Amino acid sequence: MIIEEIMNKDVVTLSESDTIQTAIELIKEKRFRHIPIVNERRELVGLVSDRDLRDATPSVFRTEEFKQDLGKPLRSIMITNIITGHPLDFVEEVGAVFYENRISCLPIISDKKLVGIITGRDLLHSYVELTGANQPGSQIEVKVPNKTGILHDITAIFKDRNSNIQSVLVYPYKGNAAYKVVVLRVQTMNPSLLVEDLVSHGYTVLWPGLPENNL
Repeated sequence: MIIEEIMNKDVVTLSESDTIQTAIELIKEKRFRHIPIVNERRELVGLVSDRDLRDATPSVFRTEEFKQDLGKPLRSIMITNIITGHPLDFVEEVGAVFYENRISCLPIISDKKLVGIITGRDLLHSYVELTGANQPGSQIEVKVPNKTGILHDITAIFKDRNSNIQSVLVYPYKGNAAYKVVVLRVQTMNPSLLVEDLVSHGYTVLWPGLPENNL
């Protein structure tokens, strides 16, 4: 899945000459957390977050004293060192960018122009869809040797049971490079027969366990 498929293309923006007050009112109205700042060519020049606006807003006890601050231009508070993405970036790679840089939004740029934006919430929603967690089914976790062809062998067992696999994830097993954990989401509410088949083929099923009367 690429970012273009999940990004918000209808991006609300402001210019660097717009005031802090304008941005505060816009965030309250639209209920979002970030406002990209663009120039007349729709090139990204800055980014303002709700946190930036809170920091720039005078205390309720000193509103009159610092009321003029709300009329300052956004260029005075916006950040300009912005991490950006491209519409053809993969969702998984963008997720790593969010994690490594601890960001909560990513403006998407194409031909130097702002074409979209993606948030952490958008990523979470896409991961739910990718894993099939939003569909009825069951999850099976299997410990397997880290060797070529193991995934083919595992899925063959599911094919023999005519069980539809909705998604497959693979991750390291407790820091042991000799093994992997294969997580399969299958379109069945009772995976016990699949678990029995996996065990009979010599695999270690981490989840779910076999019923006690079958042990």
